[in-house]
Amino acid sequence: MSLGYIGDSLPSEWSKPLLIELVTPKQWKTIPTKKLIDEGYVVYGANGKIGFYDSYTHPNPTVMITCRGATCGNLHISEPFSYINGNAMALDHHPTNLVGLKFLYYALAARGLEDTISGSAQPQITGKGLSGVRVPLPPIAEQKVIADKLDTLLAQVENTKARLERIPQILKRFRQSIIAAATNGDLGGFGVDSWESVKLVDVVKEKPRNGKSPKGVDQETVFKNLTLSATTSGKFKENCFKYVELDIDHSSYLWVMNGDILIQRANTLEYVGVSALYEGPDRRYVYPDLMMKCTPNERVLGKFLHLSLLSEKSRKYFRDNATGTAGNMPKINQKTVSDLNISLPSIQEQIEIVRRAEQLFSYADTIEKQANNALARVEHLTQSILAKAFRGELTQQWRVENPDLISGDNSAQALLERIQAERAAAKPAKRTRKKKAGA
Repeated sequence: MSLGYIGDSLPSEWSKPLLIELVTPKQWKTIPTKKLIDEGYVVYGANGKIGFYDSYTHPNPTVMITCRGATCGNLHISEPFSYINGNAMALDHHPTNLVGLKFLYYALAARGLEDTISGSAQPQITGKGLSGVRVPLPPIAEQKVIADKLDTLLAQVENTKARLERIPQILKRFRQSIIAAATNGDLGGFGVDSWESVKLVDVVKEKPRNGKSPKGVDQETVFKNLTLSATTSGKFKENCFKYVELDIDHSSYLWVMNGDILIQRANTLEYVGVSALYEGPDRRYVYPDLMMKCTPNERVLGKFLHLSLLSEKSRKYFRDNATGTAGNMPKINQKTVSDLNISLPSIQEQIEIVRRAEQLFSYADTIEKQANNALARVEHLTQSILAKAFRGELTQQWRVENPDLISGDNSAQALLERIQAERAAAKPAKRTRKKKAGA
């Protein structure tokens, strides 16, 4: 996204040349990479690296733009002596000592290149697309100051972002510890010696039963058939369904009722047996063949039974007893689910355990929401810092303290003239044909 720093917002000491006045966009054809990789070269475009490789060894780092595909517009600084391919474009700049590599990278990152992308089926950036792009050009000394400041500030942002991104995993372990404590008597100091060992089938109204999965239809119907994604997280997720046609009445077991627990009977080994408690209106959904439904009886609270099903002990039991052939999803059957062992406290103890667990879960949810909000602000902070840098705000005081480094022969205008002169001198002379004698 363009931040609009090109214009009146630039410091008066800066210039604003076209990008192609500073660099030469280059692309090469794609060549086989296996031999290069085997020989230890860095190959951009292979093994997940963005960029491209050249038919010769690229000795100097350069700014590269991914110029094809879904990641079109991504920026990268290549490693020295890397090969470059046609999936991206190198911004070769000469003379290299007059335009800072990091400065150019940050300037383009701040601007964004979305407006240079053409095509929809195969998005791409071409040299023509870059021909109208302008970039800010401060004096060379200020370029370095800006790049150094951005290195420092954005590293701090990335460190903060990394810490915030670890919070969900920490909270996941915290929630798992709540479940473990709730189901082994540690959440409240209850004596598990008084708890009863039962099977799941002893605490549900009917044996677990598979649902049905008719083919989905395009038009809306009264039958919303749940998909696995509705329960994969361990919490019921609304609006994960497909419309189907069914010949059932109001009393069918396929309707999901408030308080029902849905167990995934088929999924990857990581998720097979995962369950969710439904607490919505009766008969809003029907459930599919890849799930089983359990309705808790008077001996157990639905929320306590759900905690027991989510415990690592139960999850391991389902993984260990899942069956399936190679290439198919592991499955658990009705007998496996029915035979699950559960440690059952009294109803009074269940009420207190659920209350304490929900209190802790609520605390974790609050922290997660705060972390997500902070992460969104940090994501915005990167663009905000870049915008300030290329409006000249990060170096405003530096310019006041260093007038000699931004004026006269050190000015941006003088720098641009030197760049243009050296680029012109570096261009190979045009070859002309010699006329034949007598022609």
